[in-house]
Amino acid sequence: MRQAFDIIKSLVLTEKSSQFEPLRKYLFWVDKKANKVEIKNAVQNIYKVKVESVNTIIAAGKLRKVRYQIGHTPDWKKAIVTLKEGNKIEVK
Repeated sequence: MRQAFDIIKSLVLTEKSSQFEPLRKYLFWVDKKANKVEIKNAVQNIYKVKVESVNTIIAAGKLRKVRYQIGHTPDWKKAIVTLKEGNKIEVK
């Protein structure tokens, strides 16, 4: 059994993700192998809130060029977590 901090890597705080806060939605960077049930349980354990739904997306890595070599950043998984009415995560 994986720990909650192995599943949730971080809360994504960007200008675009802050637009979701009035809708009770928060964006998390999660482990690529985690499923929706594991993500839901991890958020509830870490932040002590009730989760209504979880939507996941695998974001493709971008091509990057360093001098004469072409590479790419790794793919990563993000989860949009919707909280139940009356719950809120304090963002500092």
